Amino acid sequence: MDRACQSNVLFVVLDTVRKGHLGPYGYERGTTPELSRFAEEATVFESAVAPAPWTLPVHASLFTGRYPSQHGADQGSPYLEGETTLASTLAAAGYDTACYSSNAWITPYTGLTDGFDEQDSFFEVLPGDVLSGPLASAWQAVNDNDYLHSLASKLVHLGAMAHSKLASGEGADSKTPSVINRTKSFIDDSDSDDGWFAFVNLMDAHLPYYPPAEYREEFAPGVDPDEVCQNSKEFNSGARDIDDEEWEAIRSLYDAEIAHMDAELGRLFAWLRETGQWDDTTVVVAADHGELHGEHDLYGHEFALYDQLINVPLLVKHPDLEADRRDDLVELLDCYHTVLDATGVDPGAVGATAGADGAVDRDPTRSLLSSEYRSFDGASEADPGQRAVLGNEAEDTSDVDGDYAFVEYAQPVIELHHLEEKASEAGIDLPDDHRAYSRLRAARRTDAKYVRADRIPDEGYRLDEDPAETSPIDPADDETVAATERALARFEEAVGGAWDNPDERVADANDALADADEETRDRLRELGYLE
Repeated sequence: MDRACQSNVLFVVLDTVRKGHLGPYGYERGTTPELSRFAEEATVFESAVAPAPWTLPVHASLFTGRYPSQHGADQGSPYLEGETTLASTLAAAGYDTACYSSNAWITPYTGLTDGFDEQDSFFEVLPGDVLSGPLASAWQAVNDNDYLHSLASKLVHLGAMAHSKLASGEGADSKTPSVINRTKSFIDDSDSDDGWFAFVNLMDAHLPYYPPAEYREEFAPGVDPDEVCQNSKEFNSGARDIDDEEWEAIRSLYDAEIAHMDAELGRLFAWLRETGQWDDTTVVVAADHGELHGEHDLYGHEFALYDQLINVPLLVKHPDLEADRRDDLVELLDCYHTVLDATGVDPGAVGATAGADGAVDRDPTRSLLSSEYRSFDGASEADPGQRAVLGNEAEDTSDVDGDYAFVEYAQPVIELHHLEEKASEAGIDLPDDHRAYSRLRAARRTDAKYVRADRIPDEGYRLDEDPAETSPIDPADDETVAATERALARFEEAVGGAWDNPDERVADANDALADADEETRDRLRELGYLE
């Protein structure tokens, strides 16, 4: 490696935050003065791409350095299993590690907190033994049985139900101040000679939006959160219309939530400066995905791979990175290698091989700190994305000028179930070719994107000419789009084949309930899924 190590790493995920609503990316409403200050000493990446448009698979990729189809953590099997995580590797190297979040997916229940010495989800709807014990076991048993797989669509509703309950109008107090306070306490108590790794997820910008009063008064004066649409499935199903005035109110509430997160994050940054730890700390700030507010006639972050969802903010502070802006393509899963590089830790050297396949080795061609970054022909063992970028001997890629990022979205379970419920309540029949039933994969370069779907038409775009992705282009009519489609085909081949046929695995969960054992049925009754 061509750089010196730092002692500590702070990794912050701003859940569901769109790049275009932040000051460092040109937003003028003043939502993020603290991030704007941070951007003055960090590298701001303009073309960072998330590997999926929702929390669970993105975090699993951040923690493993693998694409979603490699690590397998998705709604069909919503737990990370058999993988050695970044936290496990750093802990084995002597680092103190902690994870603090108010996101229901980042819990012992899903395996995403594996390897952290300390963790707290601040998720108070259900007792911890449910999150880490019987429910996880029941879920895994169900998913390992093909016949009972559809029962997972009952179990997976736990996260959505709990999110809705936690963030309702009555109990929507933000957990972010507590997350920041616990992070400060962890750092203050750390006594490792090697350093500490703190991972933080801040959830305020996730629906529904109930910002603290002071931020609502500043950014959304006169807006009553209970009077606007706070359920994306109502809109996406066609059961609810939203006019321009209401969209403006929704976006204002969203801005207020972001402003609150920014202030709390600034409080942590200021404390690190005051305690003399700032200069010894690598700081990564990113979003796991974005949000749609009516663009493409969609609300939320489901059923699509448009740039508002996958082109995410990423800012990194490290001595080897200039305080500057970069337009080159980066992938969020590169952050795994960047953290290993910043700490100088090699998984193999510390024996971090507890998982079925062991930890992903530190790769300089995927570290943002390395002079070899994205020079994939130097990778010792190319992953599917690297192989897709490099091309193959059977295909002439000599005239292709571009790097590629890859995104995957397996067929949803929670969102689909709730969408169907809202449609049914409104007397609406969703067609079989509704985009909610589609699995999606995309290849993206800085100037183009190609999205493959298994139930709806594929979509190609020239992002340099049409950044809003309003005018699809057939690959036959544009060589840049065609090259992007070929890169996607190579990626699909590398991860086991294209999703060519519609996925029929998500079915009515009630069909499988009769075959569930009584213990599982009792658990479902306790959670409110059975009478």
